[in-house]
Amino acid sequence: SDLKVTGLDFLKSQNCRLHHTDAYNISNLVVRRGQPFQLQLTFSRELQAPDKLSLRFGIGENPMRSRGTLMSLNPGREEDLSRWQISVIKSSGKECLLSVTSSPTAPVGKYTLNIKTGNNIYKPENGEVYLLFNPWCEDDVVFMADEAQRKEYVLNDTGYIYVGSAYSIYNRPWNFGQFEEFVLDACMYLLEKSKLKLSNRRDPTLVSRAMSALVNANDDNGVLLGNWSGKYNNGTSPLDWIGSVSILQKYYKTKQPVLYGQCWVFAGVLTTVMRCLGIPSRCVSNFNSAHDTEENLRVDIYLNELGEKLNGMSLDSVWNFHVWNDVWMKRTDLPAGFDGWQAIDSTPQEQSQGIFQCGPCPLKAIREGDVYLPFDSKFVYAEVNADKVYWVVKKVNGKDKHIRINTETQGIGMNISTKAVGQDKREDITWQYKFPEGSEEERKSMQKASSFIHPPGIVPRARFASSLPRGVVDPKPAVLQETVFKSGLQLEIISKAALYPGNPFELAIIVKTSTPGSWTINLASSCQLQSYTGKVEASLGHVKETVKLEGKSEVQVPLNIAADTYMKTLASVEDEVLIHITAIAEVQGTDDKLTKETTMSFEYPPITVQMPETAKLNKEFTCAFIFKNKLNVPLDNCKLLVEGLGIFKMTMFDQGDVKPGRIIKSEVICTPTRLGEKKIVAKLTSNQIKGISTEKAITI
Repeated sequence: SDLKVTGLDFLKSQNCRLHHTDAYNISNLVVRRGQPFQLQLTFSRELQAPDKLSLRFGIGENPMRSRGTLMSLNPGREEDLSRWQISVIKSSGKECLLSVTSSPTAPVGKYTLNIKTGNNIYKPENGEVYLLFNPWCEDDVVFMADEAQRKEYVLNDTGYIYVGSAYSIYNRPWNFGQFEEFVLDACMYLLEKSKLKLSNRRDPTLVSRAMSALVNANDDNGVLLGNWSGKYNNGTSPLDWIGSVSILQKYYKTKQPVLYGQCWVFAGVLTTVMRCLGIPSRCVSNFNSAHDTEENLRVDIYLNELGEKLNGMSLDSVWNFHVWNDVWMKRTDLPAGFDGWQAIDSTPQEQSQGIFQCGPCPLKAIREGDVYLPFDSKFVYAEVNADKVYWVVKKVNGKDKHIRINTETQGIGMNISTKAVGQDKREDITWQYKFPEGSEEERKSMQKASSFIHPPGIVPRARFASSLPRGVVDPKPAVLQETVFKSGLQLEIISKAALYPGNPFELAIIVKTSTPGSWTINLASSCQLQSYTGKVEASLGHVKETVKLEGKSEVQVPLNIAADTYMKTLASVEDEVLIHITAIAEVQGTDDKLTKETTMSFEYPPITVQMPETAKLNKEFTCAFIFKNKLNVPLDNCKLLVEGLGIFKMTMFDQGDVKPGRIIKSEVICTPTRLGEKKIVAKLTSNQIKGISTEKAITI
């Protein structure tokens, strides 16, 4: 009689454990390419030598063998040309155990399996097998040798994104949640939507580039719509997300862009998508990140005579921080030596090949100045290496005159940060992006990069004519020494008390000289509130003084700001703001001119999480969140957002207005569904403060 298949067991629990895919919340089989998995077939009768049996794995609308999108695997026949393999492990009675190994270069995606015996075709239920990239397989271009790194960059579903400013960095806990329900399906939908040819879906270079475009909604109705306007009333404020899960689930359900994202949200979601597909990925925060619109490795900053930054005079900008991603892969499309971490960025800043996408660009190319390599290496190079040129705009005979004060060569691209492997702390990876400032290698790298970036005879083109006469080029000197001043002038900006919202700011500018002589110094300093992209939200106050110093000495000039001058701005702006202080000093009778700026963050009272250290699978426990308003201002419209992957779904508590001294407490009843160490994340937002967050681990 005809041989028929009567059943198929995907042996999901053992296959998924071996393929590190057991955490995916999905009923289908999920496996990684280039690694064997087993299938148990049941037949209508015993399998005999003359029987014809073939397993057919097809991907895409219309799978064809000639295109490599249909694999027809026959045990005992010669290996399929596609590098897929099949063998019988054991056959006894009506049962047969098979081993299938996909090619380590197979396109990633959903494969439909059906089994042909003679003229019969068997279509199993849940017959779609999800095939992912495989960092555990040496023949896969995303292979990563270190197990601790694979655990962090592929399997860790929680982490931190570093924010703040170069001098006060803090972490924002983020739930990547790549294993949660519908997240894998959302990523598969993005692959379909990317219009990548199936043959290009085998290549992580092209897949990661396509995903950097699709995570923003700019050209293609992708996942997230960016919004930096400070008005988010018809969507979710970028500060209210605590992870990628609800964003990707909502997108998959509606197929419409989710409102709204800013850079850390784009980077968090892109990490989720990459880890979900099996490409090792990390979030990278660059402090004092340059957005150089002119590709001249220069960012012009315009100040008025009080030292206040002027919005909108230059198209260039310096963001307090910018977050993008690194992905790990071999670059088979480039000359040897550019494998490893590659930068990609899904925040829509500039178009690349006509689309808002960025990368992958090898970190080694950025470090060594090889900015001719694809993709977008000039843009990324400038983000971490541009120079800051300060101009003061003065009125002379009723006309604006631009006076160049100084050039700072070391202020851009500082403290580049990511979460450390296997530890809840910050790792500084600046050295992977650039050589030490001022070193011989850095100078060579800069010269090499400049040779690709500078068309000869480029004229600085801020929106306003610079103070250089037309046609005079300001070449980037090969060796930029820090200016040495006659007077030995130095500036330092300090805060003398903690910066709690509702308290006055007690700031001071320290002016120092270090060489013999009498020096008279004109000092102007200002304090402004700005968003993380450097946009000025309010000017709070300034000080203008002339100080006299003798020889090696210093003086402190206070800059005090009363609380009521800034509290209105805090409540009216929907973004988190930073405190930005700029100082300009000019020594009379010399050419000594100096600017100094620093950005400080507010400090906040903490959220406390109370729960047991361990809990049992499927057994309830209570988790309490406690917050005491230790500030001397009320917090209006407080919301507490909490989420614990594998423990409870995202929950929001509306707490109303919380007066000074008041304590609020919220409880969640938790039922853990997954074993291992899990994290609970909590975030409190109000009209006045946007960014109090905390997290706590529990072992299930």
